[in-house]
Amino acid sequence: MAQVFDTSGRVQPVTVIKALPVIVTQNKTLEKDGYEALQVGYGVQKESRVNKAQKKKGNFIGYKEVRPHFAEVSLGELEKFEVGDTVQISGVSKGKGFQGVVKRHGFHGGRRSHGQKHSEREPGSIGGAGRAGGRVAKGMRMAGRMGGDRVTVKNLKVVDVNDTEGTIYISGAVPGRRGTLLELRIMN
Repeated sequence: MAQVFDTSGRVQPVTVIKALPVIVTQNKTLEKDGYEALQVGYGVQKESRVNKAQKKKGNFIGYKEVRPHFAEVSLGELEKFEVGDTVQISGVSKGKGFQGVVKRHGFHGGRRSHGQKHSEREPGSIGGAGRAGGRVAKGMRMAGRMGGDRVTVKNLKVVDVNDTEGTIYISGAVPGRRGTLLELRIMN
């Protein structure tokens, strides 16, 4: 993250995103493929690392299919972002490992008095035999792996675009750590 001064002189917290070149490599149609989608290639890879079948489309790091909500898009480069655009950003959130119920679900834990020993961060009762039939009910909130989920953050503003460096400045925080692959979409 960084800070940018706006026209009135106030500082704004921004996230700097390195924009890889994104090029439409294939237009999937209902007649030929059975569904409508755009296949885009992103990033540039050394030619020696790309296999022979993918070399026809170009030396990209990876490919992604997006369902278009617009009419026809020709093959080639997509439109660029402009200052003031409202975007939604999707990505995989930071993994936090195995966490207890207090951190993962916001449980309050047990009391700290009246003979309670070592129960400050325990989950408490999980239901038991009556309601669930002697088993743990599905969806029971318990300790486990936290983070590493696909998260979408909506209504973020594009504060600045630097075409020479290939960076986009977004107001606020985005999901993931440094180096996470993000998907930016302009909201209508």
